[in-house]
Amino acid sequence: MKNKSILEVCLSPDLGGLELYMSNCSKYLSKEFNVYNVISKNSKLEDYFKNDKNSFLLKRKSSFSLFLALKLAKIIDKQSIDIIHLHWTKDIPIVVFSKKLSKRKPKIVQTRHMTMTRFKNDFYHKFLYKNIDTIICVTKALQEQVNKFIPKNIRPKTEVIYLGAKTSEKLKENEILKFKNSLKVNDSFMLGLVGRINEFKGQHLLIEAMSLLKEKKLNIKAYIIGHAMNEEYLEKLKQKVIKYELEEQVLFVGFTKEPSKFMQACDVVLMASKNETFGLVTIEAMRNGTAVIASNSGGVLEVIDDEKTGLLFENQNYEDLALKIEKLYKDDILREKLAYAGQKKAKIQFDYDKQFEKVIELFGRS
Repeated sequence: MKNKSILEVCLSPDLGGLELYMSNCSKYLSKEFNVYNVISKNSKLEDYFKNDKNSFLLKRKSSFSLFLALKLAKIIDKQSIDIIHLHWTKDIPIVVFSKKLSKRKPKIVQTRHMTMTRFKNDFYHKFLYKNIDTIICVTKALQEQVNKFIPKNIRPKTEVIYLGAKTSEKLKENEILKFKNSLKVNDSFMLGLVGRINEFKGQHLLIEAMSLLKEKKLNIKAYIIGHAMNEEYLEKLKQKVIKYELEEQVLFVGFTKEPSKFMQACDVVLMASKNETFGLVTIEAMRNGTAVIASNSGGVLEVIDDEKTGLLFENQNYEDLALKIEKLYKDDILREKLAYAGQKKAKIQFDYDKQFEKVIELFGRS
């Protein structure tokens, strides 16, 4: 008999690492607990919870809605929820008020994926954080931010649990070749940038770097994989590609449910975000045995050891990014060495099952 009931909450309309992590939490925690899910109606997460009798759809219009909090409170009481696990920072007000409105008064655990940059010492934030029991931080740097910006007297307990990546099935050489042929890679060096298309993720830096690499006549193709969060930004990227005459070298693939296939096909996977809290894509690429280049900021510094398990480029500096790409383009031995060491580190420190066992253990004693 499973003796605890968990409510996974994510009302985000998008689909990225944060939302997919919520979906994975639901599946993994179901091994030990009764798990229910609340997602936003018409969100991209809906496909992941189709025909799930333990899932509820709520229509979210703003960061706070008393009506929505009341609906959530009814779900909490009806399903006898012991712990609410929330993921999207914007859901905090709705979740806290639903706890206040419920009869059960469940504990609240937040997995925080986003950086914290300002003090939470006003009355409103003090009220919110006083009602959260635990914050799971996905990096040590994030834990330091939480400890710095939330006053000690109302600060929830904090725990560091890294995100984990699974070992993907290794594709055979002929399968990779067939896949690359479908993408018209031909004999080009293949770069991949996987993630939501928005300015924060730095797709524009890759295009600028590619313009420099084209001038050097290097045979490189870059594939931008992910859905656009901002159509205006996507259009700017496409215009930039046209401006630099990179239509043959930079290709937009859109969202894929098989990112590991792309990663295994790539010679190098990039992470060009301005200040990524963790960078799940980075460890997924490492676990897939592909060399990685990432910006030297945020949680990435806890993942990549420069020149050992990957390469770091100066944050927001596309010229340095181009130099690091060129370095691995010209040095197969270094690229293979980084890929091997990166895969080894990701397997030891960022294993999917090991990290989720820590989450289960935390929920078991919460």
